[in-house]
Amino acid sequence: MRSIFTLAIMLCLSFPLLGQQQAQYTQFMYYKLGYNPGYAGSNESPCLTGIHRSQWLGLEGAPQTQILSYSMPLMNQRVGVGANLQRESVGITENITFSGIYAYRFRLGRGYLSMGLQGSIRSLRMDFGDDRLIATQPITADPGIPAGMQQKFLFNAGAGVYYSGEQFYVGFSVPRIIDNNIDFGNTSIEVSREFRHYYFMGGVSIPLGDNTSLQPQILVKYVNNAPLDGDFNLTLNILNKYMIGTTYRLGGSSVTGFGESIDILLAAQIAKNLLLGVSYDITLSDLKDYNTGSIEIVLRYCFNQAEGNEFINPRFF
Repeated sequence: MRSIFTLAIMLCLSFPLLGQQQAQYTQFMYYKLGYNPGYAGSNESPCLTGIHRSQWLGLEGAPQTQILSYSMPLMNQRVGVGANLQRESVGITENITFSGIYAYRFRLGRGYLSMGLQGSIRSLRMDFGDDRLIATQPITADPGIPAGMQQKFLFNAGAGVYYSGEQFYVGFSVPRIIDNNIDFGNTSIEVSREFRHYYFMGGVSIPLGDNTSLQPQILVKYVNNAPLDGDFNLTLNILNKYMIGTTYRLGGSSVTGFGESIDILLAAQIAKNLLLGVSYDITLSDLKDYNTGSIEIVLRYCFNQAEGNEFINPRFF
């Protein structure tokens, strides 16, 4: 297992690869702010969200992500502000990103149109002294590989539009517009660079009875010169309190064509202000023989709008 991990790292350092660079989240419907800055302030009350994701359990060096996200409406919901603090680790790499978000919202037709901007600062670190790195010859003998801990800071900016009503939502965004150079080597040859990620999201709530609805949702992800990726979710909302859903994620092997994963999602409003969501991904790609799936946990706490008012359950859309 260690040799496989080492080979993957060395190949990534040897030549450029094109593909999805941003972390993925099975419960994207509870973390729209991370994909689209236009979502800021869309809930009826301020909300604080925490997420932990462990991808490809059992695979050494597999991605892990922790997130703390906050969003609130201002000025009678005409303005939304928010912030995301995110930590990602994969192999010897650790990224810590802080994003500040502003959105302006106005009534349009049957819903609200919101236009958002965000700025972010990312700390990118790689520990080339990590004991997990194994080479056929000493790593220090290769001048193209830095020694020890390497760190650099990157600024980026993004934008998004988000349109929502009581029973639907749709959005398009580019969270990171600047194609930063993310090399750590000392050579003048550029090996790795950030690429723009384009996201389209949408969903609708179909009433089935009193306080029960069916909610199909979609998140499409695109990077230039990489295959189109997407999550297709179907969730049953029972009594506006319990959610049971499943997601099919594109990707995986181009040979088998089965996709990346099938995901199971469960969520519940465990208190009047607190939502708990859990998900488990069943890997379909060629990596299925090397891991036991992926897990994700979400906690979302929404504050009362004003003291003495009855709590209004935040809209899912």
